[in-house]
Amino acid sequence: MGFIAGSKLLKKPSSAPPNESLQANPIEKTPDNNKEKVDDADNTNDSSKNTSTDDAAKAPDSSDKNETSDNSKVNPNSPGTADTKPVDDSEPKKEAFLTFDDGPTTNITPRILKILDEYNIKATFFVIGQNAEKHPEIIKEEKEKGHAVANHTYSHDYKYIYNNPSNFLKDLEKGDQVLASILGEHSSKIIRFPGGSFGSKRAAYREAVKKAGYTYIDWNALNGDAERLNVPASTLIERVKESTKNKRHVVILMHDAATKKTTADSLPQVIEYLKSQGYEFKTLEQQ
Repeated sequence: MGFIAGSKLLKKPSSAPPNESLQANPIEKTPDNNKEKVDDADNTNDSSKNTSTDDAAKAPDSSDKNETSDNSKVNPNSPGTADTKPVDDSEPKKEAFLTFDDGPTTNITPRILKILDEYNIKATFFVIGQNAEKHPEIIKEEKEKGHAVANHTYSHDYKYIYNNPSNFLKDLEKGDQVLASILGEHSSKIIRFPGGSFGSKRAAYREAVKKAGYTYIDWNALNGDAERLNVPASTLIERVKESTKNKRHVVILMHDAATKKTTADSLPQVIEYLKSQGYEFKTLEQQ
């Protein structure tokens, strides 16, 4: 069995806990670390700061053993279903999916795009609709440069979107409409839940988005930039090294919100490290 994030499947050995999360290094609920939900919304309107304090931003209780197997595989086929075909252990390929949440912003996103250009790497940007409305030129640049542009809700307002599944779907649909108005069309159904899809409290929301045809993608590695403000670049790099260890397929959570200067500062070294470990870089639309 694998953990399904929409139609994406990470293979795990049969001995792994059945609810093992995609999130590597789940975040403990401390006053500082709860800032993940506040920091994620740095560039939304004031209502987006009505963040919740439930377990959505951390893994289920059974995820103490949170590292995904070395045979982890992202599988895009058959939305909402698990492909149980075994992964070929002889496959040497290692794949890294760099993902950036909560943009676009004028001070951080252009820096990240420039670095990705320098390394000829494509990434996935999970954008907030309100921010896209403010900076449509950055959304167009992301798309024109071959990056994947995906929906991270319109408002990023936890109080509203997690009040009920209907609100969540309405917010996603509004985000789709904004992206379509900027890009001319937006056919991608890839989304990411603010705070992640983890936990029993998100079960009804997971079912709702699958029925609506969306594919939700969480993460199995991270740089830890959402855990507090101004995390040193050196710490972010070490978190990437720790959370990608012994994994062949990694979906790495990072942020391009306005306060994430050190994420941009550390990105060249993150890329250099992943390259040294033999990873190829892809967008989530390339799987």
